[in-house]
Amino acid sequence: RYVFSWHCSDGPGFSCPFLIDTTGAYFRRDGIAGNYLGGMSPPEEEEPDPSDLSVDHDYFQEQVWPRLARRVPVFSSLRLRSSWAGYYDHNAFDRNGVLGPHPKLENLFLAAGFSGHGLQHAPAAGRAVAELVVKGRYESLDLRRLGWRRLVEGEPLEEDGV
Repeated sequence: RYVFSWHCSDGPGFSCPFLIDTTGAYFRRDGIAGNYLGGMSPPEEEEPDPSDLSVDHDYFQEQVWPRLARRVPVFSSLRLRSSWAGYYDHNAFDRNGVLGPHPKLENLFLAAGFSGHGLQHAPAAGRAVAELVVKGRYESLDLRRLGWRRLVEGEPLEEDGV
């Protein structure tokens, strides 16, 4: 996955949420000075070679930037600042986290595979696992849908924005 950083002094202000366009391009503000982070996940058949962590700047120019500029016209004048490539850690089954007890190993509890959502979900996932370990059930929020059952039974938890 590539992440691009750009500057656009006339870009959306503080009230702009993290935005995922219907085309798959996404962005969010990065600080207070007209800086943004964003990108777009390529279709599965166009995934880059995982052993090559160099950034394909043509991908930004030809695929990402035009989509961003259609969604936010002032981005047509953005100035690319930097970029990086890295691995997008997620479970390969449905790209959502797996939370809860392992179906066979009774002393193993998992909170993994949350991809880019991990930091955002960590407080709730930690609390949920603590409730399972201490009380044997979820109390604050029922998160059974994130459990192993869906993987074992082949029932993915679909989310369009992941």
